[in-house]
Amino acid sequence: MSAHSEFDYGRAFSRNIGWLTEAEQARVREARVAIAGLGGVGGAHLLTLARLGVGAFHIADFDQFEVHNFNRQVGAQMSTLGRPKAEVLAEMAREINPEAHVEAFAEGVTPENLDAFLSGVDVYVDGIDFFAIEARRMLFRACYERGIPALTAAPLGMGVAFLYFKPGGMSFEDYFKVEGRSQQEQYARFIAGLSPAMLQRGYLVAPEAVNFHERRGPSTMMSCDLCAGVMGVSVLKVLLNRGALKAAPWVMQFDAYKQKLSFTWRPFGNAHPLQRLLLLLIRPLLKGVGRPRS
Repeated sequence: MSAHSEFDYGRAFSRNIGWLTEAEQARVREARVAIAGLGGVGGAHLLTLARLGVGAFHIADFDQFEVHNFNRQVGAQMSTLGRPKAEVLAEMAREINPEAHVEAFAEGVTPENLDAFLSGVDVYVDGIDFFAIEARRMLFRACYERGIPALTAAPLGMGVAFLYFKPGGMSFEDYFKVEGRSQQEQYARFIAGLSPAMLQRGYLVAPEAVNFHERRGPSTMMSCDLCAGVMGVSVLKVLLNRGALKAAPWVMQFDAYKQKLSFTWRPFGNAHPLQRLLLLLIRPLLKGVGRPRS
């Protein structure tokens, strides 16, 4: 008897019942979620939602697993070194739910496959690398135009910053306001928009680990796990239309290291006076950080 023949959806996800009704679990089973980026947060998002019982996924990542991914990426282990992330994570999701439909976009999301990636999708979950701002802008713009709820949970410090872009609400562009800005200014605005409360400040003990030229920065599995938990609950609330979920310009940030929770409201996004002041603080911190060594 094959492992697939032994699988039973109702039994596999029966422990969700109580927090979900049988009818709500059936709705989750019929849902289709798109996840772009399968590294630190993206892979954790996928497996969390697979264990929730989501029945279909579009997943995208063009990268392969490397040793430096081991500290924070759920698909990274010795047996997956050199393998495509999309392929590995698709296998892992199917190991949890063999009935799940998982369509992998191993070339990542491109202008050419964008329509296919978002076709029939109920929710978009952002897992793209911090530095890939142009790809992120493309996806959030497409979701806004199509009326697809779009959510991002960023692993900042040892915590999570969460933003929800609701159909018909404030758009990614209106909130972050990165259009026409230099790359360094886009980074500054993305940080400011993700983290108006800046709870992660104060315990970065090795600033040299942040290198914008090499497009790398520190992250931890604890932070990625927190992101996946917040994202899983938020996707559930969107799919079931159950309970309030604060949308942009609201931002939620929880920092486990400092044991602090913050909700901030920034109408006009980065054009808000408090955000302009925050950008004045962030820009000098980014200036010269991560320049190539002479």
